[in-house]
Amino acid sequence: MKKIGIVYNNSLKNGDVVASKIKDLFAQKGITSEIFDLDNFKNDVDFAISIGGDGTLLKTARYYSDFEIPVFGINIGHLGFLSQVQSEQVNEAVNLIENSKFRIEQRMMLEASVTEKKLFALNDIVIKGCTFARTSRFNIFINDKFVCEYLADGVIVSTPTGSTAYNLSAGGPILYPTLDAITLVPICPHTISARPLVIPNNEKISVISQNADLKLHVNADGQDVIDCSKEIIVKKADKKAHLMLLTTKNNEFYSILRQKLNWGTAPKP
Repeated sequence: MKKIGIVYNNSLKNGDVVASKIKDLFAQKGITSEIFDLDNFKNDVDFAISIGGDGTLLKTARYYSDFEIPVFGINIGHLGFLSQVQSEQVNEAVNLIENSKFRIEQRMMLEASVTEKKLFALNDIVIKGCTFARTSRFNIFINDKFVCEYLADGVIVSTPTGSTAYNLSAGGPILYPTLDAITLVPICPHTISARPLVIPNNEKISVISQNADLKLHVNADGQDVIDCSKEIIVKKADKKAHLMLLTTKNNEFYSILRQKLNWGTAPKP
């Protein structure tokens, strides 16, 4: 590796401190690195280290997906489900990276389009009515064929990577991150017959407002936004995110589910 980009979230406490520490650790090993914040990405790097929470990593991964540059997450936020290590583990992480104890995993992304505007997401596309205080009627089409109608607060279209985020909170299924699938989940539906769907990732999803006077609001990964449109089209993006994952013990997907989400743990007697 010739050069490493160290990206930090300047809205989080100690982000710059952790970034400086990592830069010093790599310098001691003769490896060049450069520090910059979320508003000043640079693409002349071999891989990027994201310092922050999941939101920081999502924004970083979306940017670097255009250049097929891998991203490694260090958490100084809250849950940090997508991050590989906590800030107090940076010494160990730098040693593992130097010794190539990692793999690069390609993750599917989504593209949401409204006329000529496009958004990209690693986790999810969330669609709601522009009038947030009201429920909305959403007509769902897949490959231009009518599938169902949701009377709900919104609709989540999620990647497998995002299945442990908003999708999970709304009652959607957990998917293994590299599955070729997309989940479609209504948010707080007004009928018990409304259930999530899991579909192949080569399908085109159209979400159309049934209300003539109500348009739709769409956001990608809770960050990028398009207001407001009658129809949103969501499909698999042509590009992928590249995540750098450590190959250490207890760092595979099911272990992370248990550690960070307390998944699969039976109640104590």
